[in-house]
Amino acid sequence: MRRPALALALLLLAFPALAEKREGRARVSANGLYSVRLVEEAPGKCRLEVSKESGPAWSLPQCLGNVDDFFFVSNDGERVWVLWPLVEKGKAPPPAPRKKGQKRKPKGPPAWANVVVAAQYDKQGNRLLEKRLTELLSTRQLSEVRQLTHHFKWLEGTLGIPGKGPRLTDAGVVEFEPVGGSTHKLTF
Repeated sequence: MRRPALALALLLLAFPALAEKREGRARVSANGLYSVRLVEEAPGKCRLEVSKESGPAWSLPQCLGNVDDFFFVSNDGERVWVLWPLVEKGKAPPPAPRKKGQKRKPKGPPAWANVVVAAQYDKQGNRLLEKRLTELLSTRQLSEVRQLTHHFKWLEGTLGIPGKGPRLTDAGVVEFEPVGGSTHKLTF
């Protein structure tokens, strides 16, 4: 009799925790004037906040990721790069029709690797630029990507993958290393 009551009490205590507001780590621009962070108010309801020292500069009521993703703001506070270290695998396109007796040859990288892993947004929420995993790693280097059932991990220094994590340099450039690859740079 005590165990069901205890389980019910624990369940009731867990519900408010599921609806609690979560805030991502604030990251500062290279010149130190702006900061950016994602606030998750409830599951599926987010707000990207860009602030100045004096207070809020602008916010975007969109989920551009989750609080564990990496957000970097430009020196003028107008643009934001987002890096998603844990990405859902892409779906394979439908097979092309082939003629009778013709063998199908695999061409290029696997479909799961052709997904966007980083994107730049403006303060209206428009996607200005994007980077796909296939742009950052060669087909041969894709074997270094940590694959899970429905997702993959690709970014060094994150999610238990050794290496340097993504960072913003003093020159205002986002630098990161994908697994098995060399340093890449994203400019604003």
